[in-house]
Amino acid sequence: MPHPSFARPLQGRTALVTGVSRRRGIGYAVAVELAALGASVFFHHYSAHDTDQPWGADDLDAVRAGIRAALHDGALTGDASADLRDPDAAEDLVEQAHALTGRLDILVCNHARSGGDGSVLDMTAETLDAFWDTNTRSTLLLTRHFAHRHATTTSRSAPVRPGDRIGRTRPAARSAAGRVFWMTSGQGQRPMRGEVAYATSKAALAGVTPTVAAELLELGIVLNTINPGPVNTGYLDPGTTDRSLEELEAWRRATPFGRWGRPTDPARLIGWLATDHGVWVAGQVITTDGGMSLT
Repeated sequence: MPHPSFARPLQGRTALVTGVSRRRGIGYAVAVELAALGASVFFHHYSAHDTDQPWGADDLDAVRAGIRAALHDGALTGDASADLRDPDAAEDLVEQAHALTGRLDILVCNHARSGGDGSVLDMTAETLDAFWDTNTRSTLLLTRHFAHRHATTTSRSAPVRPGDRIGRTRPAARSAAGRVFWMTSGQGQRPMRGEVAYATSKAALAGVTPTVAAELLELGIVLNTINPGPVNTGYLDPGTTDRSLEELEAWRRATPFGRWGRPTDPARLIGWLATDHGVWVAGQVITTDGGMSLT
């Protein structure tokens, strides 16, 4: 019989996963994967966003039940609703997640704003701010508060100047290293017409990944950004898509495996990277799209 540490390598650790409000979503798949690997999971949701989308909202009790069913050996789960456009929401969410078990080891920033976008000719300050606040600013604030909670050397008497190091006195232990995951959308690989505000907000995260990852490494925290490619969370289905069905079908047929990504595809990658085996991968923007970006 395998040792529990092999079957459940995240046993004893606690994760916060944002954007977990639909069983078809990437966030739900990540939460279930981390729970299956032994972690306690605190998850965030904001169903008001999904209600306004063509695919609609899900039953949160069913979401909770699915994550609870994946837990092992006394691991816990909890959840909270929050509008991450609120600049105070990030700190409160991290505090709630930490209170679940008294520790916080993993942060997965999966939440994203969709809908209400447009071309560069449609852009307004309000549209740009809405995507920036939700997708970019909140991710950076969540990361900041996670770092303060996870590391004990983050208190400073003055702001860091350009080029300064945060500082660390000893190497991080592999098993103690925190993990942060951001999500991007491959906007640097192909045009995203009609999604200028969304692409802008995600490009900022991909672009700043090396900078933030370098700072976090000095605190014993590993950051990677995941580009899952087109994952069908409902927005590519004929009945709930806002895109051309003909173009979608032609693109799907041209993909190397003849299918869209599934939420479990990026979830399995994040799960592995969150274990001790994945600690050597740091500061990367990783595409996991079945070769779609090569077509």
